[in-house]
Amino acid sequence: MTHQPMTKPVNTLSTELKQYFVVTGNYWAFTLTDGALRMLIVLHFYQLGYTPLAIASLFLFYEFFGVVTNLVGGWLGARLGLNKTMNIGLFLQVFALAMLLVPSELLTVIWVMAAQAMSGIAKDLNKMSAKSSLKLLLPDSAQGALYKWVAILTGSKNALKGVGFFWGGVLLTWLGFQGAIAVMAAMLALVWLLSVLLLKKDLGKSSFKPKFKDLLSKSATINQLSAARLFLFGARDVWFVIALLLYLSSQFSWTHAEVGSFLALWVIGYGAVQAFAPSITGKKSGKVPNASTALLWAGLLCSIPLLISVGMTYTLYPLWILIGGLMLFGAIFAVNSSLHSYLIVSSAGRDGVSLDVGFYYMANAMGRLIGTVLSGWVYQAYGLQACLWVSSAFLGLTVLITMCLKTSKAS
Repeated sequence: MTHQPMTKPVNTLSTELKQYFVVTGNYWAFTLTDGALRMLIVLHFYQLGYTPLAIASLFLFYEFFGVVTNLVGGWLGARLGLNKTMNIGLFLQVFALAMLLVPSELLTVIWVMAAQAMSGIAKDLNKMSAKSSLKLLLPDSAQGALYKWVAILTGSKNALKGVGFFWGGVLLTWLGFQGAIAVMAAMLALVWLLSVLLLKKDLGKSSFKPKFKDLLSKSATINQLSAARLFLFGARDVWFVIALLLYLSSQFSWTHAEVGSFLALWVIGYGAVQAFAPSITGKKSGKVPNASTALLWAGLLCSIPLLISVGMTYTLYPLWILIGGLMLFGAIFAVNSSLHSYLIVSSAGRDGVSLDVGFYYMANAMGRLIGTVLSGWVYQAYGLQACLWVSSAFLGLTVLITMCLKTSKAS
């Protein structure tokens, strides 16, 4: 009799861990194809002679529909269940990859933008579902465990995205554009079938039927976190997604495989730091992050792009300044991202959690959209260093918004 009360929690935890592994596995597989596809498109179309701004335009629908999907996807997740939105996301990514298997003469800019729109919808349905589900697999009292689970999911995802960059560059070299796409589509179709069979039904389905008016957050904390996230990710993507890749290829004659390998290593390291963020920010001493923690780390990040730009101007070895600065930026940015991911999941309401998380990642997608457009336009017009200046300005706005967050009751 004395041992009986412990049996149920152990069994429950076992079920939760199984679902966590299914969610994480889905997220990993999706991220591999997402990272590889971005690398394939940037390098393939640069090889065909497209300008930086034209390449950036290929991702406009990807980022724009990510904005829309996070907003509507949170509503769908609350009404239908997160298992359904995650599986829909996996299926749509398979469909988007299949769209790119048409003959090369039909692979026009409009067609690629349409395929990327589908991929953007798929990516954000998948991410919103994965992040939201963690809130439901742990009790509200387990904030330390929640921070750890969010950090592991986010960090491992970004490490796999780095592997995807490498995979994309290598597959492009070995198999060509369409061969690489075919391999990825076949792999992800298998993952989708397994997910349909294994993922728990009705995960995250709210007890009420949210209306469309519930899409917009009514919480000051969620709104402030969302605004900070917008500028945080805009600051990264304004120099990372287009400008950096083309700068390394054009200024230093790096091959597709070299660019892919370098960015893979960077993102893998970035993901590893994210996964260990709880230890870095003091979880071992019993602390969980709050708004003050987020402000400290945002402040540390703010000046790094500016220092990289100045260093590249006044040195004979700009490549080494860029690489060293990129490593430092990646490590501190990783902690910022992990902190924000925890704070939003922690602050979100438990019933209909996907509404708050979806709204937050809508802001994330908007930041990526702005960053992607500026990355192509600013780089084409003014060069990489101007992109770094814009990045520092965006991070300054992140700091200012986070200072407002410090006064909120939830912090």
